[in-house]
Amino acid sequence: MRFGRHVVLALAALCVSQPLVAADMNKIVRHAFRVAETSFDPARESDRYSAFIIEALFDSLLTYDYLARPVKLVPGVAEALPDIADSGATYTFRIKKGVYFADDPVFKGKKRELTAQDFAYSMRRMYDPKLRSPNLYFFEGKIIGADEVMLQAKKTGKYNYDAPIAGLEVLDRYTLRIRLKEPDYNFLYVMAMPLVMGMAREVVEHYGEDTRSHPVGTGPFMLKEWRRSSKIVLEANPNYREEYFSGSKGEAAEDRAIADNLRGKRLPIVGRIEVVIIEEPQPRWLAFSNKELEYIEDLPNEFVNIVAPNARLAPTLVKQGVRMQREPQPEITITAFYNMRDPVVGGYAPEKIALRRAMNLGYNQAEELMIVRKGQAILAESPIPPGAAGYDADFHSIAGEYEPARAKALLDLFGYVDRDGDGYREMPDGRPLVLEFGSPPTSDFREYDQVWKKSMDAIGINIKFKKARWPDLNKESKAGRLQVGSFLAWYADYPDGDNFLQLLYGPYSSPQANAANFALPAFDRLYERARRIPDSPERTKLYQEMTKLFLVYAPWRLGVHRVQTHLNQPWLLNYKKHPILHQAWKYFDVDLEKQRASVR
Repeated sequence: MRFGRHVVLALAALCVSQPLVAADMNKIVRHAFRVAETSFDPARESDRYSAFIIEALFDSLLTYDYLARPVKLVPGVAEALPDIADSGATYTFRIKKGVYFADDPVFKGKKRELTAQDFAYSMRRMYDPKLRSPNLYFFEGKIIGADEVMLQAKKTGKYNYDAPIAGLEVLDRYTLRIRLKEPDYNFLYVMAMPLVMGMAREVVEHYGEDTRSHPVGTGPFMLKEWRRSSKIVLEANPNYREEYFSGSKGEAAEDRAIADNLRGKRLPIVGRIEVVIIEEPQPRWLAFSNKELEYIEDLPNEFVNIVAPNARLAPTLVKQGVRMQREPQPEITITAFYNMRDPVVGGYAPEKIALRRAMNLGYNQAEELMIVRKGQAILAESPIPPGAAGYDADFHSIAGEYEPARAKALLDLFGYVDRDGDGYREMPDGRPLVLEFGSPPTSDFREYDQVWKKSMDAIGINIKFKKARWPDLNKESKAGRLQVGSFLAWYADYPDGDNFLQLLYGPYSSPQANAANFALPAFDRLYERARRIPDSPERTKLYQEMTKLFLVYAPWRLGVHRVQTHLNQPWLLNYKKHPILHQAWKYFDVDLEKQRASVR
């Protein structure tokens, strides 16, 4: 039988317009968070695990090439990278047409298209005083006219979302122009973070406070189920735009295999993501071993020598087809985090600086590195990790010095002495010196607690532990009610040292990024100078001057850059840990036949 010409053309057009592969609901990726999420409002959350979900539910204007190393910015829902004018102070984004939100009753049965106005609205939300956005510091003082609208809202008690902002212009339905007060060389990186996501104003106004638990976005997945701090289920968004992998092939052979496997496949490939919260290391590892998880990131330290002795995957796991990635992360750990407003451990008086520096000198970093971390880390010489612009591998500092004798002498010199003979020092005025450390109640942190307790006992400082889950400790820290916290890590939001040094910039004090409330004018001036300079040897020297001030005043103790080990099951395809993106679920695939054969 032969078809007529018009029928053949119609069938050909139909074949072109239909996706080659749609998300398969039989394909499920299971993953475990080691820390509970908070909620899913981009303007109101800043923790890493909430960001995992936010990235999957919403779209940003820019994102990262999945396989390119070093990392490379690419368009998200922007048609291309923005037009840049005024030496980096003006950015014009053009948004793709035909991008639609997931269905929601608010839209009354109609398809709601993403527009430039949705991104302008999302940025305005950062400035709404009622939301107390922990991400405001990325934008405050930068966009022309935006701070004035925020100040007016603080006076009136209500933010005017329709007030004109000269630096935030919607030129037409799909075009957004952002004008900054001065060039910002990291602004494009900020636009790739899970902050300025396309949000529908009518959804936020309808759900109000419940927006945090009722996210509606245009991303590859949508929220299907949420049991707070227990389980999160995402399903493929049937409204997700027709998108195919178009990134680079990468350099390594395994990267090229991933690119070849993704070529021509519509994203997302898997139909369902299931996330459970498993805070304790052992059950998290057992869940992977029992094939209840498709992958495990940041393998708990206590299992590293079993899984990868001498940094090579154990033969039994090789036989099973398990794959391993092992690499330093662009992050820092903060093994002690001091509240600079605290009357005991904070402040800039010589005796307060002496107390903090003595604690740093008295802490046995080598014991933490080898016994607790099993050697899976690199000693941090500065707050800037490898892989970030401004990192200098030849820069060496006093950050890791362990000299308990000097610590004791320093405490004696400034009047922190044991007056009652109980083995612990008192304050210079004779009051008891007892410091409270915030720490999660999991078994791995109990090991860190032991190193701190042993180290501080050796120099006569009495410490107690306040055990609480991470979300509660985070709230305490942001509220300035925590003296010391030995539980923090900062992952790169973007690959520049600015992202780490901003943690010490005075105007960004809590509840913004500077949770230590460190405020030193000399440091702030250097930071402001560095922000006006592109990546260069001149800026790197400024970063090093800031690091030296940080080490002198010791607002927190610098820890390590962790070397993380990631494992994935043989049936999970296309997995590669990205240095910046929190997750890459839309690229994952599952070989169902191999999975069934492996779990028999």
